[in-house]
Amino acid sequence: MTRLLAVADSDSYLKWAAGLLDATPEDWVTDLAVVRTPITPSAAQIAAAVSGTRAQGEGLPPVLPARQLRRAAERFRPDAVLLACTGPVVDALAAETLAGLRPRPVLVSGLPGISVPATEKAWLFRSGCDLFVVHSGREVAEFSEIGARLGGGGAVALARLPYLDLLPREPAAQDTGGVRDRVVFATQAKVPRRREERERILLALAALGRARPDLDVVVKLRARDDERQTHNERHHYERLWTAMEAEGRVPAGAVRFAAGPMHEHLSRAAGFVTVSSTAALEAIAGNVPLLVLSDFGVSAEMINLVFEGSGCLGTLDDLAKADFRVPAEEWCRANYFHDSSASDWTGRVAALVAAARAGTLEPGRSLLDGPEHAAARRRARLRLEVPPKVLRYGYRAKRRMRRYLKAF
Repeated sequence: MTRLLAVADSDSYLKWAAGLLDATPEDWVTDLAVVRTPITPSAAQIAAAVSGTRAQGEGLPPVLPARQLRRAAERFRPDAVLLACTGPVVDALAAETLAGLRPRPVLVSGLPGISVPATEKAWLFRSGCDLFVVHSGREVAEFSEIGARLGGGGAVALARLPYLDLLPREPAAQDTGGVRDRVVFATQAKVPRRREERERILLALAALGRARPDLDVVVKLRARDDERQTHNERHHYERLWTAMEAEGRVPAGAVRFAAGPMHEHLSRAAGFVTVSSTAALEAIAGNVPLLVLSDFGVSAEMINLVFEGSGCLGTLDDLAKADFRVPAEEWCRANYFHDSSASDWTGRVAALVAAARAGTLEPGRSLLDGPEHAAARRRARLRLEVPPKVLRYGYRAKRRMRRYLKAF
C-alpha cells in the first residue's frame, strides 16, 4: 500500500492534482489539500476543480496555512507527496515546509497542462523533487534533455492528462440527450495580453451570436473578476464586455459569461474556441470541433506552438462563421492522446517508494539551494507564511510610499 498526499496552490493545479489521484491504483491511500497563498482558489473554484473526480464525493479539500500543512503531513505519514503547485511554491515546500519529514517521502511534481516548449525555469523550480510528471512523449523528451544538461531533479515520467477522460468521445453518451447548442470560448489569463486584442475576440463572439441565434455563445471563465487564478489577468473578459456594452459596441445578451467545470460546458458544445488553453485538449477528448486562434501569432509566447500541424488553427473570421475544425489523428497520437498503457508515473512512484523504504533513495538536490537564490526562496516562503490579506496590504503600502517619495 502507498500513501500519497497531494498539495495544490491554485485552481489549475488543484484540478490536475484531483485528476491524477483518480488515476492511482485502487490500493493506494490518497489525500488532497490546498496550501494557502495569495492565489488560493475560492470555494466555488475549488468545487469546480474537483468536479467529476473522487475528491468531489469526499467534501472540498481543506485550505491550510503552511504550518498546518506540515502538521497534516506528519499525521498522514505519506510515502509520496505530489507538489501540484506553481514553481516557487514547489521549491519552498520541498526545501523548507516539508523538509525533514520521517519517513522521508518521495517528492513528485509536474505541470498541469500543455508544456511545449519545455523551459529551464520550470525544471529549476522543481529540481528538488524526485519525479517530474508531464503528459506527452514530446514533453518527456524535452524535459529529459533539460534535466541531463542542467542536472538536479529526478526522472521524467509520463501521465495522461487526467481531465481528458471525463468526457466520452461519443455525443450520445452525454446526459444532454445529444443536444449540442453551445459555443464555448475558453479564456487564458496570460494571452493575448493587449486589451484591444481581447476586444477583437469579444467582437467576433458577438458577431457569431448575432449570426447564429440558435447557438448559446458562452465565455467560460477560469475565475470571476474578484477571484484569483494561477496567473494574473490584467484585462478580464467580463469587465471588458461590460465596458463595451455600455459604449454600444456589442449588443446586450449576445454573449453569456459562466464559470463552473469545463466538462459540463463541453457536454453541450457544438464548437469550442481558445487562444491557448489546455481545455482545447478536453474539447478534442469530448469530440467537440474546435478553433485555436492564430490571429495573435503561433509561438512559445502565445503558448499555442504545440497546435502547429493539428489542423485546428483558425482565425477570428472563422470564428464569426462558426467554422470549427477536427484535429488530425496523427497529431493526436503524438500529442497527449497516447494510450493510457504508456503512462508510467504511478509505476515510477512505486519504485521510488520502494527505494525510500529500503534506504537507497538518494537525497533530493535542488539547483536553487545556493546563496544566490536565498532571496527568491524567502519571497516564496512569505507567500506561504503570511496571510494573503496582509501581503496585499503590504504591497499597497509599498506602492503608496514609492509614489509619495517620487513627489519630492
